[in-house]
Amino acid sequence: MTNLASTKLPQVLQAREADILDRWLQEQLAATSLRSDLMNAAQLREQSREFLGLFGQAVGQGADTNIHSPQWRAAREMLAGVSQARGTLGFSPSETAMFVFSLKQPLFRALAEAYAGDAAGLSDAFWGATLVIDGLGLHTTEVYQKSRESVISRQQEEMLELSTPVVKLWDGILALPMIGTLDSARTQVVMESLLQRIVETGAEVAIIDITGVPTVDTLVAQHLLKTITAARLMGADCIISGIRPQIAATIVHLGVDLSAVITKATLADAFALALQRTGMYVARRPTTATGPSSAPARG
Repeated sequence: MTNLASTKLPQVLQAREADILDRWLQEQLAATSLRSDLMNAAQLREQSREFLGLFGQAVGQGADTNIHSPQWRAAREMLAGVSQARGTLGFSPSETAMFVFSLKQPLFRALAEAYAGDAAGLSDAFWGATLVIDGLGLHTTEVYQKSRESVISRQQEEMLELSTPVVKLWDGILALPMIGTLDSARTQVVMESLLQRIVETGAEVAIIDITGVPTVDTLVAQHLLKTITAARLMGADCIISGIRPQIAATIVHLGVDLSAVITKATLADAFALALQRTGMYVARRPTTATGPSSAPARG
């Protein structure tokens, strides 16, 4: 492991920091990976100046090529912030990593000028600087990847919540229309959303409509039963609607016992039953020769 303090790198960074920064900015501004639509030159210069200062500070503190050593902590944390910010802005992993890798050419040029006539010393300095820059570049990519995975995970959770809306159909009656595959993660979201709405509204009946669920297997049936059981513990009866002929045949074939669950073919049938269970009904207004009467609907 190369101790960078044994090379001329600390002196080069201290004496020629401004020159290296200018050349580095020129490299970045001329690169095909430049995203001027996402970051202007002033922002790029500020990030570059800060990182180069932290790079020189670590080398001046006697850092070696192990980027996980304490001397490199400030530089790593700064690059983590850059990676997360660029990931949010829309930079690609390679565009983000090139922020670090593009420092090689201006730094190596300054080292070559400092080691004129000393090939052995130049080789050691080049190798040490390469190990550090490559390590920091890979660190940047790893942080970027974790940041993007976090964003994707959060978006998936938000989509799950949006895909399981609990709708109030009437006083005391909720409906949970479900579309797509029902897995363990989604079941948890469904259960939490339904139970929360039951508490908020004091609902007596909850209709779980599976018209949009493509298939029902043993696992899906188990998830539905768990949700129904949880709702009952909160004091609400559940009705499953949207039982198509194919799904009914599948449930019978699988031997899933839904005898304790009320099922209906359509959401309309389930809603009518829910009204009946809550002591309400819908009546058609009587008509007269001149049009609908003004008698109020009973409920």
